[in-house]
Amino acid sequence: MAEPRRHTLRDIAATLNLSVNTVSRALSGKDGISDSTRALVQAEAERVGYVPNALARSLVLGSATTIGLVITNPSNPFYAQLISTVEVRARRHDYSLLLVVTDESADNEMRAAESLLRSSVSGAIVVPVQVSADPWRRLGAAGVPTVLLNRDLPELGFRFVGTDNELGGYRATAHAVLRGARSIVVLEEDLPITTIAHRIAGFRRAMTEAGLPMPRGSVISVPTPRYDQAALPWQAEQAYQVARKLLRRAKLPDAVIVGNDYFALGLYRALEEHGLTVPDDMMVIGFGDYPFAGFLSPALTTVRLPAEQVGTIAVDLLVEEITGAHSGRPLKQLIAPELVERASTARAVRGLAALSR
Repeated sequence: MAEPRRHTLRDIAATLNLSVNTVSRALSGKDGISDSTRALVQAEAERVGYVPNALARSLVLGSATTIGLVITNPSNPFYAQLISTVEVRARRHDYSLLLVVTDESADNEMRAAESLLRSSVSGAIVVPVQVSADPWRRLGAAGVPTVLLNRDLPELGFRFVGTDNELGGYRATAHAVLRGARSIVVLEEDLPITTIAHRIAGFRRAMTEAGLPMPRGSVISVPTPRYDQAALPWQAEQAYQVARKLLRRAKLPDAVIVGNDYFALGLYRALEEHGLTVPDDMMVIGFGDYPFAGFLSPALTTVRLPAEQVGTIAVDLLVEEITGAHSGRPLKQLIAPELVERASTARAVRGLAALSR
């Protein structure tokens, strides 16, 4: 299947039987063009997804050396490390980086796609909000090479690289089971995204394989703060409030798995206020292995995410898409996370049969 290409002023001029100069003047709003001709040119430009001004000029001159990176939440340490990795790797390929943040907002995402179309980007690495594929479908239709990261949109057929979150959820749960947990609760974000769904699927698979029950309330949503339709940076406060309600249950779980290490901060505080200790009264497993995880008391067992590996592969895949020099890498790649065992699960095993890995 032929790669889509960017449409030029010459293409529009040929279709409408106009001169390139007339088309250029119509799109740039200059005088001397009739309203009917201007409307005709603008309609055709919209139909073919014409990329105006800076990007078109840079392509003509062969100087489009910037790639876009679109992320959802800059407070997430995974993305902080990702930004650094992508910038370093892109520089090695002689590309600079344009960063755009959507804050989990569909409106911001649409603006991000438009911004990339109007900027001098050679391609884009995108963490989609997953509300709609339309912003990135438009990017692909305009011939901008795009690689999706961490959250896929299979209907687009774009190349994709991300963390194997299902495996991460499975390994966290399996570890708790192997340390003797018979009842486990998951605290997860309330966002409708595949990374969360996959972690929960891994949890359910491990529990099923261990023959352990998953009663109602085994997965608890932690509200994501929002302001003007945008998600705010993670705050431990929401997890703290949810944990306080959890600790009112007549029977407490043996272990709690949190969807990110920030939630562990809130859970630790709630446990301390209730006179409970980790791991003797409750084991805690995080997700992310953020810089503070090893400095909590007790140090947090957590799933380390492969941000550096994912970011490096994403850049390499995008450069392949830009240059057409494909290496034979698979279209979709999932990178396994690593379970980092620390003191928050260092409790004597109670003899429960081990889970197969």
